[in-house]
Amino acid sequence: MTTIASTKRSPRPVTGRTVLLYFVSFFGVIFAMNFYMVRVAISSFSGVETESAYKAGLSFKNDVAAAQAQDSRHWTVEASLPHGTASDIVITARDAQGHALAGLTPEIRLAHPTDKRRDVILEVVELTPGRFKSLTPAPEGLWDLVIDLKRETKTVFRSKSRVTL
Repeated sequence: MTTIASTKRSPRPVTGRTVLLYFVSFFGVIFAMNFYMVRVAISSFSGVETESAYKAGLSFKNDVAAAQAQDSRHWTVEASLPHGTASDIVITARDAQGHALAGLTPEIRLAHPTDKRRDVILEVVELTPGRFKSLTPAPEGLWDLVIDLKRETKTVFRSKSRVTL
């Protein structure tokens, strides 16, 4: 008759080689995970949003003055999607009396909320004075529609709206 005590194995001795193997394995796994996490972080980070925070801070006063000047004009700028696609974005700009604004150059883009590399600059054509239509197809999703209207090189109107296409 065999007893349970006689089938029990003796414990394996802990040698220097075993400790070294566990030590190297433990830190090997840590190193591999750190390498993977650094690689993912570097490949997914699009870079800084502002090249110079100091210069951005200095221009804040100018941005506030431009926003106040824009508000004082009481312009109405509307964007619509008549056929539901980004290539059909129509921008209409009117002054305080409801007249179409002429002599403006639009710069319109779809800014991705989290990744600047995915921004799409829309090519537009002027249909009538103060009315512009996008010609560029854009991917579906959640976007910030940024509308800049310029006279010569000065931006006289800026709007940023969250849209879903």
